[in-house]
Amino acid sequence: MIPKQDKHAPAARKAAAARRRRSIISTAKAPQSVAVTMNPLPSATIAGSEECDEGSISSDSRLAEMNSGFDNSIVSRRAIEGKKASAEYVMRAVEASLSRLGTDRIDLYQLHFPDASTPITETLGALDELVTAGKVREIGCSNFTIAMLDDAWSAPQEGAASFVSVQNQMSVLERTDEAGVLLECERLGISYLPYFPLAHGLLTGKYRRGEPPPEGTRIGGNAARSAELLTDEMFDRLEALTAFAAERDHSLLDLAFAWLLAHRPVASVIAGATKPEQVAANAAAGDWDLSEDDLAEIERIA
Repeated sequence: MIPKQDKHAPAARKAAAARRRRSIISTAKAPQSVAVTMNPLPSATIAGSEECDEGSISSDSRLAEMNSGFDNSIVSRRAIEGKKASAEYVMRAVEASLSRLGTDRIDLYQLHFPDASTPITETLGALDELVTAGKVREIGCSNFTIAMLDDAWSAPQEGAASFVSVQNQMSVLERTDEAGVLLECERLGISYLPYFPLAHGLLTGKYRRGEPPPEGTRIGGNAARSAELLTDEMFDRLEALTAFAAERDHSLLDLAFAWLLAHRPVASVIAGATKPEQVAANAAAGDWDLSEDDLAEIERIA
């Protein structure tokens, strides 16, 4: 579990960040597609692969089925879809999730999208009540900008629950947050959870120059998307990154995860999986520690 952060104790935040464990959170698309991963975080961590809404029964049901039999498991929950962050909705959504998950608490409950129609103080107030009641241990957000993070950070009263994580899109090919939100997370002591670490599949190694995209892939079924992404310039970058990884006895997928985990605020990487072997490969990728020279060379390539 991501440790509770005290926004009034910078030294404690830095110490907690130094102790954090790197991990891969594999999101499952079907109950049978994943063996529950026990040690990426201190306890088992499972994240629903679908956007979670109050009416998203299937995602919660799958989580509950996979979570059965593990007394100390953690459910990392992406929740509260955009425009549904009012206090009343948050309370109903959490109660519905607890019921479907078959548990009495959620360890990490994240605001899936910002809700411009609801003051952040209202959302945080409701989430703090849930933390105080023991129904939620930690709270986070997703798809937040620097300004949104700063507003949320300054909103809670002393001692009230505040965001301990932000889940945004980032990969070695999509680095908008690297010089923005990621640095702000480090300044505030908030954990960063990147999603789409494989850049819509581009970093899986499945795509080859001059060959049609494999059937069943994210890009394969979308001609417009394929034309947009699978350019000669993109293949130049992918081939250079692949060669870099191969020279060090690693795969392109290994590089994708290792690069993200080399950033200090990154506490875990959220990766999709449809097969058990993909979960194993995702977890193993976190074992590669990139050197400063490695990072400099990746910077030059990417």
